[in-house]
Amino acid sequence: METFDLHLIDGTINLTFDNSSSNTTILAQTFEDADIIGQMTDAWYNFIDSGQVWALLIGLFIGYSFKGLTSY
Repeated sequence: METFDLHLIDGTINLTFDNSSSNTTILAQTFEDADIIGQMTDAWYNFIDSGQVWALLIGLFIGYSFKGLTSY
């Protein structure tokens, strides 16, 4: 039996694993679309088309202006 301790800021979690069983399950995943650059391009165009870029730019402008007003 193995015990793993995970120490968090607010406490400790103890995980116990019983390795006495002879059955093993192997999980596997296949990737059919490995076009990383294409996926990033699609995500960028979705970011532009959905208008989130305007929210980003407005938020940066307002945040920078607020910082300028509150700093000495």
